[in-house]
Amino acid sequence: MNVVCIGSGYVGSVTGAAFAVLGHHTTVLDIDQHKVDQMNAGKSPIYEPGLDHLIESYIGRSLFATTDYGVIYDADVVFIGVGTPSKGDGTADLTYIRLAAQSIGHHINPNKFTVIINKSTVPVGTADLVASIIEEVSGLQVNTHFAMASNPEFLREGYALEDVFFPDRIVMGIENAHSKKVMKELYFNLLNRVDYEEKSLDFHFAHNPNVALPTYYETDIKSAEMIKYASNAFLAVKISYINEIARLCETLGANVTEVATGMGMDSRIGSKFLQVSSGWSGSCFPKDTAELLATSQKYSCELTVIQAAVHSNQQMHEYVVDKIKRKLKTLTGKNIGILGLTFKPNTDDARKTQASVIIKELIDAGARVKAHDPHGMVMFQQLNAGLDVQYVTSAIDVTHNVDAVILLTHWDEYLLMDWSTAKDNMRSPYVLDTRNVLKQGPLQKLGFDYEGLGISSSRNRIQEFVRT
Repeated sequence: MNVVCIGSGYVGSVTGAAFAVLGHHTTVLDIDQHKVDQMNAGKSPIYEPGLDHLIESYIGRSLFATTDYGVIYDADVVFIGVGTPSKGDGTADLTYIRLAAQSIGHHINPNKFTVIINKSTVPVGTADLVASIIEEVSGLQVNTHFAMASNPEFLREGYALEDVFFPDRIVMGIENAHSKKVMKELYFNLLNRVDYEEKSLDFHFAHNPNVALPTYYETDIKSAEMIKYASNAFLAVKISYINEIARLCETLGANVTEVATGMGMDSRIGSKFLQVSSGWSGSCFPKDTAELLATSQKYSCELTVIQAAVHSNQQMHEYVVDKIKRKLKTLTGKNIGILGLTFKPNTDDARKTQASVIIKELIDAGARVKAHDPHGMVMFQQLNAGLDVQYVTSAIDVTHNVDAVILLTHWDEYLLMDWSTAKDNMRSPYVLDTRNVLKQGPLQKLGFDYEGLGISSSRNRIQEFVRT
């Protein structure tokens, strides 16, 4: 099939490359000439493990990139994968969605039935908006000349190739009979893993017989649009919950890692997203919870659980800063080293990260901050130009003459760092591990004052309550 993906960002580049691998003639379309040139040179416009190799292997064969919107004319399927950032009031900014719809309207083939699919995370009702714009611009009629569908992405940054080839489910919001046939044909090779074993010779992720086949779930368009938001909001709630449990564990002398393991053994709960952290962040959860809350307020349907999760998450950021302050007695004049600026490892995405919030609070309290991230420093610095941060080129450089090292993102290289040298570099050997991934025993043997989140061995506070 002839597939066009509008947008060469995270959604568009991964989706485009995947369908090219699956045997479709796929073109990634973007107005950014630099990103298009990168793809045509066999380079990924984003950092995602394995994506460079994928693009390099298929560009010019079944994968193409262009700024020419004329490619829409011959498309059987057009994916919209552009950004939907938050506006000041929390609602999603649909500017790029509208522009994409207008461009489709100008270039759609009136003599060919085309399926237009929202792949971006968009508010409920966006498919209707896109259809109306295309109708107005082209003079064509939805469900006669073209059809709308919603096919939300569920890719985890850092694991996108695994998720795109081995998804848990494919959610397809679709209401047109012909379009249903088109979409099942589009996904046939993925649903049946056609030639996966052959492709595994080049791509380690492309053949894993132990993973169950995905569920292909058809529903109405508005429900599909809602599924994405509801899923992300639920995961945000789950993270906020375990972080609250972590704070209580510290007070009571329990170990949140043990608690989370025991909870996760219950199939009704599951073990995923029970990892303690300094709070959820990134390009999805803050934006998607804000949109849901804004929509709920608009229609007077309060979402108190999600609102509580957002509030709890902010408290977790503050809790981390307070924990550092309690240990150091004061933050004024203290040198703090930060390991990790992205919201998770294996991505360069530094949008709306916990690091930006925590670093700002540290600086506002009088601390001096130096930071490192193996892939996210450039984006973080661009997005947080107002923060007075010293960026260093290696993880070990973060430790020079600091009073504390705070691990925010659990990159593998931080786990493997020469912590003995790090201790010698520091003014005081205090480490706060907000992900509970460092080896506490060996660090303490080196002389570190190690703290995690929710794993305090002290029972002093509960003993105080018992005595009183």
